Amino acid sequence: MNLGDYNDLEVARFVEFGVYLTSDDGDILMPDRYVPAGVRVGDVLHVFVYRDSEDRLVATTEQPLARVNEFAALRVTQAGPLGAFLDWGLPKDLLLPLRNQPKRVQAGDTVLVYIYLDETSDRLVATAKWERYTERAPEELEPGEQVPLIIAGQSELGYAVLADGRYQGMLYRNEVFRPLSIGDAATGYVRQVRPDGKLDVSLQRQGYDEALVAAEKLVEKLRKAGGTLPVTDKTDAEEIYRRLGMSKKVFKKALGTLYRRGQVQLYPDHTRLIDDAE
Repeated sequence: MNLGDYNDLEVARFVEFGVYLTSDDGDILMPDRYVPAGVRVGDVLHVFVYRDSEDRLVATTEQPLARVNEFAALRVTQAGPLGAFLDWGLPKDLLLPLRNQPKRVQAGDTVLVYIYLDETSDRLVATAKWERYTERAPEELEPGEQVPLIIAGQSELGYAVLADGRYQGMLYRNEVFRPLSIGDAATGYVRQVRPDGKLDVSLQRQGYDEALVAAEKLVEKLRKAGGTLPVTDKTDAEEIYRRLGMSKKVFKKALGTLYRRGQVQLYPDHTRLIDDAE
């Protein structure tokens, strides 16, 4: 039986308040509200096993936001002198002990954590010292490779991220042109693998591919706007990002690509898409 994970367990017997499932660690209660209709003794159920508020092993068909040995961005429901509790999608919140908090969290915060089984207490707990559980990024990761990101923290330098669910990464502040918060998910692109095995990442593709992707996005935005947008290479970077979701540097690359193709006309105060029929 795997605590904090899914298990396929056989129905052993019915009781007034649910059913008991057979496991190598003894019978485990599945409360009546989780028992699927039509279940019979001998059926095998796919269930998640954890400890309830009375520290008993229980099974549920509800799906938590993360399992043991996984990372997740979770919201703090309570915080006190001994630790904090996190909403992980189950009736009993997940404990984030004070010793596992690099800095104190408050109710309402979102924090990136790693979930593990504490061997001393045999309980599932979370740690916000998530970096300890990441892997060293392989050198063969190619620049430009797409990776999912979760924003984990921020500093003057930029944003610490969890990349591809297992690597530490850095998203530099001078390359970010939209608000980001801890827990936000984003699509990133590898810039380089550093000697320490951490990644430098970007929210935009680099080089020629970046320009091509941005050019197609600009064409789409122009079409949706009826063929004209009040943006040029002189427009403020903030306005460009607000309208197009790209940096001014990337916008200028996209604009240059479309101009060379003869797809746009440039004016002092706007850009116009040249219809294919023109």
